[in-house]
Amino acid sequence: MADTTLHEDSEPTTPTPLEQLAEAHRVGTTFKGWDGGSARVSEATLKTVLGALGVAASSGTEISRSLAEVDAGPWRSVLPAVVVVRSSDTDPLHLHVPAGSDVEFWAVDEDGVHYTGTVGGATVTRAVDGQDLERREGTLPHALPLGWHTVHARVDGVESSCTLVVTPDRLSTTASLMDRRTWGIMAQLYSVRSAGSWGIGDLTDLGGIARAAAEHGGGFVLVNPLHAAEPKPPVEPSPYLPTTRRYFHPIYLRIEDIPEYARLDDAARRRIEELAAGFEAVNRTADLLDRDPSYTAKLEALELVYGVERPEQRQHDFDAYRAHQGQGLADFALWSALAESLEPGAPEWDDVGRPGSAGAEAFAEQHADRIGFHAWLQWLLDEQLQEAQLEATGAGMSIGVVHDLAVGVHPSGADAWALQDVLAAGISVGAPPDMFNQHGQDWSQPPWHPERLAEAGYAPFRDMLRNILRHAGGIRVDHILGLFRLWWIPQGQAPGEGAYVYYDHRALIGILALEAERAGAVVVGEDLGVFEPGVQEYLAERGILGTSILWFEQDDDGPLPPESYREGCLTTVTVHDLPPTAGYLAGEHVKLRDRLGLLSRPVEEEQAEDRAVQEKFLSLLRSRGLLPAGDVSVQRTVEALHAFIAETPSVLLGVALADAVGEQRTQNQPGTNDEYPNWRIPLADADVQAVLVEDLAGSERFSSLVRALGPAVPSESRG
Repeated sequence: MADTTLHEDSEPTTPTPLEQLAEAHRVGTTFKGWDGGSARVSEATLKTVLGALGVAASSGTEISRSLAEVDAGPWRSVLPAVVVVRSSDTDPLHLHVPAGSDVEFWAVDEDGVHYTGTVGGATVTRAVDGQDLERREGTLPHALPLGWHTVHARVDGVESSCTLVVTPDRLSTTASLMDRRTWGIMAQLYSVRSAGSWGIGDLTDLGGIARAAAEHGGGFVLVNPLHAAEPKPPVEPSPYLPTTRRYFHPIYLRIEDIPEYARLDDAARRRIEELAAGFEAVNRTADLLDRDPSYTAKLEALELVYGVERPEQRQHDFDAYRAHQGQGLADFALWSALAESLEPGAPEWDDVGRPGSAGAEAFAEQHADRIGFHAWLQWLLDEQLQEAQLEATGAGMSIGVVHDLAVGVHPSGADAWALQDVLAAGISVGAPPDMFNQHGQDWSQPPWHPERLAEAGYAPFRDMLRNILRHAGGIRVDHILGLFRLWWIPQGQAPGEGAYVYYDHRALIGILALEAERAGAVVVGEDLGVFEPGVQEYLAERGILGTSILWFEQDDDGPLPPESYREGCLTTVTVHDLPPTAGYLAGEHVKLRDRLGLLSRPVEEEQAEDRAVQEKFLSLLRSRGLLPAGDVSVQRTVEALHAFIAETPSVLLGVALADAVGEQRTQNQPGTNDEYPNWRIPLADADVQAVLVEDLAGSERFSSLVRALGPAVPSESRG
């Protein structure tokens, strides 16, 4: 991507000193308003956002000092906080040293191999804090391998170091997709139950979904974020507002598949069987999902299993897992134990303090067994996630499980507590006003602090990705545009009173590509919505696949023909924020928004426009021989729409499991909370009868929809 401009289509103006300071810290001073024109960020917002970044800007004097620090700051450190490069980069590294210093420069890779570098003469000199400094160029004689390394510099006997991350120019797993198209199922796992579920779909069900899709030739199963929610009921239903993005939700455990289940005594086994039996009827109803009873029952069962003595090898494996996960797991398990006993915002949290404090360590010592319980849950999840991926690939899937990464985390959750040093305080993430939401959106999620994240060597970002990708064939990054810029909203302000903060996307995308490369995983970026020119091109250059949804692929002339779709893309007919295709064709998205009072014009106008747009798409299908003229069934139309996306060159095709069984109900209605039961719709068919995992393999409707996709064909034969 070309160098980012922090002004958006605004008239040329002379920036104020405050705006100069904001731009120097990569804070946008203008944004595109809901009417399409350029809007200017207020001074109050700029000062608050800069304050959250740790930049003093409350007065003219502070602004002048902070502007001077922009130039002088980098000179005060010999090495930068972190260096992230592409494997083909040959640019030297800048070192800032006292004039005339004796400098040694070298790097050590992950295997301990030393690379001795050379340091050239001064390229720039300047006086900082009364000392004459030089900028010199350090060059390593050989390209380091991909990975996380350390750069060292010794200046007049004093040594300093920083992290060096070498990332792939382009993710190689993407190239392997170009030879043959792959299709897969998109499922909201919690909504897909089997006869053995406890009211909520689990990781054993995930393996069953993968097997059913593989029998039809599917190559992957994309699931909703499986991130952890609260450690006890009530739990947040939205998978996109987790307490952490690094660890997983124990509600997805299958109790009976835990090895120690077989070692329970008779009384404990009978109790767990009673708990499971309470959900047999629930699994077969299409009524709204209720996570809390399921989680309550599972936690009781898990307590019983936790009390079973583990064989020596199992205990060794558990200990090894905890050691491998290190401080991240320790902090998450500690937070989980805290959150079980303390209400969010309770004054006792202040007594505990931050991670590593005396209060936190005292609590950890007093509650070591409870912390062990929460670490044990994550170990079990790790095992069952591994089994689900092995089941998927063992059934013939070329990719297997593709996880979904949420944009952010709950402001009172585990990550907000454990990672507070690298998150911005007093800020939440959202979206500015646009034509669809003229008030803007506040997602109530704290953003990464770009400078502190870099100072941490991007380790929190890496560790999150690494844990998600441990047992996965791919990852979908929700709102991947957030790795380029995020809309920061000062706490207590309306969503429109925000500003864009820009991130080092080269570093973040590079690290994403590196961790996916190491895991052998594909990456799909959800790149829909408002974005800057060059973003999609940059993602494609790095091997990150994009996202296309049929109903959004249109311009002023109407729907795009399939030949115009991107090749490096996951293309689908629908998505979880829209009704399943049968519901969309029935106009459910308009009817629902009308019932909820979300329309900004008369419902008749909205319906007329929706019917007109749908007719343009259906007319295109008829013109290509995919849909016969006249009245046809809903199922036939749904299949024709999928046949249409099969004519695109896109390397991945996604089929919503809801479409495969005839479901019509909307899973999530954006812009609502309690007004609509978001994320609580179980999988059901066209007659609103529950569909179980066991029903999928023999489903003729499922088979018919897959046949509409046609055979997988080499990419050179498409489009």
